[in-house]
Amino acid sequence: MSTQSVVHAQSSADESVVGDSSPPGGGSRRYLEQLIRYDVPASLVVFLVALPLSLGIAIASGAPIMAGLIAAIVGGVVAGAVGGSPLQVSGPAAGLTVVVAELIGKFGWKVTCLITVGAGLLQIVFGLSRIARAALAIAPVVVHAMLAGIGITIALQQVHVLLGGSSASSALDNLRQLPAQIGALHVEDLMIGLVVIATLLGWRYLPAGVRKVPAALVGIVLATLASLVLPIDVERIALDGSLLDSIGLPALPDGQWLGVATGILTIALIASVESLLSAVAVDKMHSGPRSNFDREMLGQGTANMVSGAIGGLPVTGVIVRSATNVEAGAKSRASSIMHGLWILLFSAALAGLVQQIPKSALAGLLIVIGIQLVKLAHIRLARRTGDLWVYGITVVGVVFLNLLEGVLIGLALAIALLVWRVIRATVTAEELGDNDSGKWRVLVEGSCTFLVLPKLTSVLAGIPPRSDVTVELSVDFLDHAVFDVIEEWARQYELAGGSVIIDEVGSVSMESATTGPPKRGAAVTDLRGLLAPWGSWQPQASGRNLSSPPALRPILDGVSNYHRHRAEAIRPHMDQLRDGQNPDSLFLTCADSRVVPNIITSSGPGDLFTVRNVGNLVPAGGRDTSVEAALAFGIDELGVSSVIVCGHSGCGAMQALLTNSSSESGVVGEWLRHAETSLQAYTSGHPVARAAAEAGFSEVDQLGMVNVAVQLQTLERHPLVGQARVDGRLRIAGLFFDIGSARVIEVTASGIGQLIET
Repeated sequence: MSTQSVVHAQSSADESVVGDSSPPGGGSRRYLEQLIRYDVPASLVVFLVALPLSLGIAIASGAPIMAGLIAAIVGGVVAGAVGGSPLQVSGPAAGLTVVVAELIGKFGWKVTCLITVGAGLLQIVFGLSRIARAALAIAPVVVHAMLAGIGITIALQQVHVLLGGSSASSALDNLRQLPAQIGALHVEDLMIGLVVIATLLGWRYLPAGVRKVPAALVGIVLATLASLVLPIDVERIALDGSLLDSIGLPALPDGQWLGVATGILTIALIASVESLLSAVAVDKMHSGPRSNFDREMLGQGTANMVSGAIGGLPVTGVIVRSATNVEAGAKSRASSIMHGLWILLFSAALAGLVQQIPKSALAGLLIVIGIQLVKLAHIRLARRTGDLWVYGITVVGVVFLNLLEGVLIGLALAIALLVWRVIRATVTAEELGDNDSGKWRVLVEGSCTFLVLPKLTSVLAGIPPRSDVTVELSVDFLDHAVFDVIEEWARQYELAGGSVIIDEVGSVSMESATTGPPKRGAAVTDLRGLLAPWGSWQPQASGRNLSSPPALRPILDGVSNYHRHRAEAIRPHMDQLRDGQNPDSLFLTCADSRVVPNIITSSGPGDLFTVRNVGNLVPAGGRDTSVEAALAFGIDELGVSSVIVCGHSGCGAMQALLTNSSSESGVVGEWLRHAETSLQAYTSGHPVARAAAEAGFSEVDQLGMVNVAVQLQTLERHPLVGQARVDGRLRIAGLFFDIGSARVIEVTASGIGQLIET
């Protein structure tokens, strides 16, 4: 199945799971059992959490009290039924209080309702255009700072209410007026608010069974009861009629259409981002169906259009209610829908109870919620990732300017920082060897654009004249400006008596800067020592002809390259191996230099216990003490799980056997007598030879595969190997490396297998 088919099938599956309105689980009876056992209890818990939050958010926004309950009802029922995140719960959110308060102050409540309708329509456009995920393309540090700024703003507002007064329109005014408000402190309001704050902060220390009851509900109930029982006078919530009386149509603005359009865009973007981030977080909390983000936008947009049309606050997905829903055991969207119905029932029949709640109690609740939006974990993360300035400036902008301007400033800073990090290149120069050696290395790493020219020209100008200079380019992007500077400097430097070698280590070459527009290459990976042999890079790096290299020079150059590029990366792993080895397999292969076991097995240090000899032979009867010692040590001491015999194409030992050159005197001929059994098996028509011939392999390679099969048979009869196999401690296998195609083929005692690709 193609990748596109898999993606399409997965997308269809997600939509069918999320959008299926039929009873899940294969029958209405099972669905009813799930509903009663999980969703109904969860909906009641979420209802108890959402009720005080909705009231508090309405007060903090400066909206009618019932507007918070209307938004909670619509968010639960409409967004819950239409949205694409089955376990997310929607309603009025603290993240929009600052924006809504500004809109109400500027346009009035009914025009703000119109703005909410417009924002909902824009969210539906987001969903239909399938660009919902684009709303997630905001740096997390900006989102975290936005929430922190909102939390600080809410806390500054509600401190005044907690102290018995009323909040100002801006955070700066709230700070200025705070000393006077403290001087006019209303002790009774403060006491009631502190009851809620103490309850919320201390709830985590109570037994788990007690914590199943929502702390917010307990705090509000305790504070309300205390205000009714004690002989105190506190300001309480005042309702302007019933739920039906609060329902009203939005109104058109009297001009200021640009401000209205800005408000629509602001609410749509913030509500979308908050809902999508909440959906992502909820998906991490359960193992059920995943969220469909485009459908979630349709659900949120529909809910906002309905809420705004009947006089409710803007709606978003809310992480507090959603997390409560998941933790309470909800299994389907029925929980969210029913929580909205419970709020509707309460608002219609028991709204009078709301008027008994002291304002300072809700202020205490909102202060705690606001403070909790400022998370120390986010600040620590911003500090670790170097984004603390972005976080701090965004918070200040949100608090003292407004939410939109603060977020835009934060995004601009985040983008500027990203661009700086992406295009920044490192340019260093170091003298090689002793002082006055006359050998210098200039290292250029990263993405080289014209912005690096000041640093690059400064470093190049500092190289002493008439030296041997190697410019090592480990870059993934190089534009023509950098090419010109390096090319012209090298020309001038050589004219002055020096020598310059351009060593192109990275994925982008100097030549590419002149053949077309600059393009970013793949991640820079120096293949030296892994895939690229010395001959492919040492002539350029050293300036020497390696057809007759000086003794040790290739080795020393290779070690130098290892220290520069690999030692630091591999050091932590090697440190873990310092006290001993624990390889998985014993790998017996030919001494041929073209066979590199770690490459063809994608293994690293500590994985293979490697044994090499000419022809990858296991002499029968224990006639070679070296191989015997390796088998004994690998099986008994290291406890390897397998023994692998690996031959290869074009093997010189097999060629010598076929041409009878192994019968000549000398140590090589004496050693290859251990392979005469393989030659006899080949000439006798061994099944592996026939299979290799049918696959198109040459006679030498056919013999090489037969040789692997014969070594496997020798290992099966080996006392130590055979006993380990009987005990289930060891397996043996044969491989054949076809050098020309760089493919590895499985070899058994009676045939050859397929290419090993899975």
